[in-house]
Amino acid sequence: MAALLLLIIYIAFIGLGIPDSLFGAAWPAIYTEFGIPVSRGSLITMLISGGTIISSLLSAELIRRFGTGRITAFSTSLTAAALFGFSCSGNLLLLCLFAVPLGLGAGAIDTALNNYVALHYRASHMNFLHCFYGIGVSLSPLLMSLALSADSWRNGYRTVFWLQAGIAVLTILALPLWKRVSAVSGQEEEAAETVRFSRLLRDSRVRMACLVFIGSCGLEYSCGNWGSTFLVTSRGLEVDAGAGLITLYYVGIAAGRFLSGILSFRLGSRRLVLMGQAVVLAALLLLCLPGLALPGLGLFLVGLGNGPVFPNMLHLTPRIFGKRLSQSVMGVQMAASYVGILLAPALFGVIAQEIGAALFPGWLFLLYLLMMTGSFFTVLKRKEK
Repeated sequence: MAALLLLIIYIAFIGLGIPDSLFGAAWPAIYTEFGIPVSRGSLITMLISGGTIISSLLSAELIRRFGTGRITAFSTSLTAAALFGFSCSGNLLLLCLFAVPLGLGAGAIDTALNNYVALHYRASHMNFLHCFYGIGVSLSPLLMSLALSADSWRNGYRTVFWLQAGIAVLTILALPLWKRVSAVSGQEEEAAETVRFSRLLRDSRVRMACLVFIGSCGLEYSCGNWGSTFLVTSRGLEVDAGAGLITLYYVGIAAGRFLSGILSFRLGSRRLVLMGQAVVLAALLLLCLPGLALPGLGLFLVGLGNGPVFPNMLHLTPRIFGKRLSQSVMGVQMAASYVGILLAPALFGVIAQEIGAALFPGWLFLLYLLMMTGSFFTVLKRKEK
């Protein structure tokens, strides 16, 4: 039964990834149809990220009251409803309205399932869990592309809604399975201690862990958003070639998490985090060197090294902070992740506009130093795996 529940969790994580890359694929068609500036898309993505941060911080109390299974089922249903709302929207105001439940649902799923897997499964399962997230992120732009070529972005959202609704129904039907797994394994869900956000931040270990997530996620999304621009404006590549090389970055992330899942049987989460960060340092040095081939290799290695950091840091959370505090700390860490996702690419956008995209490797190195500062106090000082 534990294996069946793990499969349900994997499928739910596909559902978590589905909305994340859908809006970016649809936005060129949306803002053209609505006749609004392209920059208005940032308003929607900020609302989604804001909702995710809020639900991440509230997740410990919600899961304590309702349990991981119910939160997963409700939140997946909430995101499905939001996707349907996007498909029916006729103006920017409605898109902003439905962006809020989309973010709230995503944050609750993310925090709840990451903590459950960290508590009850091996590090390999955490890494493979995030590979399934990658399936969702990769699937939705493909479906939107097919919809745009055949009809409209609304049908793309409607198609993804039906897929997400199917996953929501599956999570609802699986609700009895959570209790059965607990009964068979003899492991009830850990009685989580709900701790105030302000109290958690007084703990220096929590602050340092947040630095790891802000740095790692900020680096990840800065690469995804600005890597192609750097290659085109600073290294002289054609636009299509820049887009092609940035694909190597996403391949690197997927490969890094898959390899991490395999290697975790021998190395453990702590070593995988440190090894990944060493690969990122080598990659950043390659990005600084002249030549057209090295930046592409550098971006691939950034993804390869940084990809395992996020899932393995999550898996270490119960070991660093204890099982009773892990849910509260997990919520803070997920909120910190979305702070990095929200702010880092936007800040570099200002730098690129005012100074130039040539500072891209330097910006990534600053984020890397932020990540390593946090890692020194939360990972390097620990003796266990």
